[in-house]
Amino acid sequence: MRQSDATDRLHDLLVELLRYASLLHPDRPARGHLIPITQVFALHELDAGAPLSQRELADRLGLEKSTVSRLVAEMEAAGLLQRERDPDNRRYYRLRPTARGRAAHTRMVDAFHRRYHRLIATMTARERDALSIGLPALIRALRYISRE
Repeated sequence: MRQSDATDRLHDLLVELLRYASLLHPDRPARGHLIPITQVFALHELDAGAPLSQRELADRLGLEKSTVSRLVAEMEAAGLLQRERDPDNRRYYRLRPTARGRAAHTRMVDAFHRRYHRLIATMTARERDALSIGLPALIRALRYISRE
């Protein structure tokens, strides 16, 4: 595996680890930001492409629909996202980030990437390889306990 491929894989694993670890303390703000970590991951999903329904967002975040309903209401009140009627089915809403939500997401992604690169720069190749092997097991365990 090329160095950049291994670095990208480790990055993706760390993001997934943070996602599942955040389920243990969903209302805790992201480091250096006022937005709870679950809202950070919601913005990440919403800013990645087409608008999502609340159900789609719940599925992507691994959260209950009622939790996502509260999350969406809080994010809408904070001006981070907007709900729009789905043109194909007026009973549903589509969620999309506002300009404020996109800006917050960009700031948080940039901060995460800076920290990530500082972190991996302190590790040897062997240590990074070990993490690439061990992190999937830890993520599986977190995924399992988050469903209990």
